[in-house]
Amino acid sequence: MSNQPPDPYGQPPEPGQQPPHDPYAGAGDQSGYQQQQPGGYPPPPPVGGYQPPAGGGTNTLAIVSLVCSLAGLLIWISAPVGAILGHISRKQIRERGEEGDGLALTGVIVGWIITGLGILACCGLLGLAIAAESA
Repeated sequence: MSNQPPDPYGQPPEPGQQPPHDPYAGAGDQSGYQQQQPGGYPPPPPVGGYQPPAGGGTNTLAIVSLVCSLAGLLIWISAPVGAILGHISRKQIRERGEEGDGLALTGVIVGWIITGLGILACCGLLGLAIAAESA
């Protein structure tokens, strides 16, 4: 017997010696998930994979609707856009089963309120201008 460690690359161990541990043994076997587990149960799913939400998640258009409606406080024209997007979003939510109906409804309500207040403000300014002109 020699004092050298066994050659892990193809040489069989000498009689009486334990074969070296190969951490890559069976790594090339691609049929691992097709094999049945003991007891006949199917193999478990792979760990760490991304699973999308079961309900489909929050509708993106609902979020955009609310943001546009609230931006109408600064830029008036975005309020009616937000309200219209809210109506479209609520229809998508009903069809697709997504979440976010409350966001979309809030976008519709806030958008139409800000639109109405903006129209009233424009009419008021126009009335003041006409009154100032005739005086």
